[in-house]
Amino acid sequence: MSEKNALKKFCRFNADGRTYNGVLRGSMVDIVEGDIFGTLSDMRMSYPANRVKFLPPITPTKIWCVGRNYAGHVRELGNDLPKEPLIFMKPLSTLAGSGDPVRIPDWAGRVDYEGELAVVIGRKCRKVTEFEALSYVKGYACFNDVTARDLQIDNHWTRAKGFDGFGPFGPAILLTDKMPDDARITTRLNGSVMQQDVFANMIFTVARIIAFISRFATLDAGDIIATGTPEGIGRVQPGDTVEIEIDGIGLLSNPFISD
Repeated sequence: MSEKNALKKFCRFNADGRTYNGVLRGSMVDIVEGDIFGTLSDMRMSYPANRVKFLPPITPTKIWCVGRNYAGHVRELGNDLPKEPLIFMKPLSTLAGSGDPVRIPDWAGRVDYEGELAVVIGRKCRKVTEFEALSYVKGYACFNDVTARDLQIDNHWTRAKGFDGFGPFGPAILLTDKMPDDARITTRLNGSVMQQDVFANMIFTVARIIAFISRFATLDAGDIIATGTPEGIGRVQPGDTVEIEIDGIGLLSNPFISD
C-alpha cells in the first residue's frame, strides 16, 4: 500500500442525485476518481458529510464472518472456547450502508446487534501464511452482524444472520493493512454503551483468520471478513438506533424498524 493512501478513509455516497467515490476527511467528504483497488485521484470538490447518504463503501464478492472470537462473548452465550476460527457466511443481500434502516421481521423473534471489525481483502490470495496474511489486506471498516438470535439456536446460522439488510457496513474503509491492538470498538444502543473492547482481546488475530480461510477457499479482492463481536450483545427493537464506532475508522449508525 502506498504511503499516499495509507490513512485515507474511502467511501461511496449519494449527493444531489449522483453517486460518488470519496475520501472522508473530518466533517467533509472529498470526491475522488478511481477506487481502492487501483488509484485514487482528487477531484477538488467536497460535500459536508452531514449532507450525503453513505453507501456500503464497496460491494464485496463474498462476506465471511467469524463466530465466538472474544472470550467474553463466548462466556455470555455459554459456549466453549473454539480451538480454531468458526467461519460462516452472509449473503450479499444483507449489505446496508450507514443510515439505512434495518427491517426487523415480525416472525424472527429476538434480533441482536453485534458490533464488529470488518477486514477488506485487497488482492486474491490462497494458502497464505499468518506471516504474509496482512500484506493482502486493503483496509478496515465497521460492521454490524445483525442476528435473529432465536433462529440461531437450532444452528440455522445462515437464516438467522442472512435477512436482507442484516449486514450494515461502513461508513468508510480505513486504508491500512493493520489495526493497532489497542484500537477500541464501541457499540451503543440509543446512545448507551453496550459493547466495548480492544482488538488485542480477539481469540484469533486477523492474520490467523485470513490464513485459516485461505487454506480452504480463495479470498478475492473486495471480500470482507467480519471478525467477531465482543461481550455485550443485546436485543434491538423497532425504534432503536445502533451505533458502532471504531478508533480511527468512524461511526456506523443504523435505525431499526418493523418489517
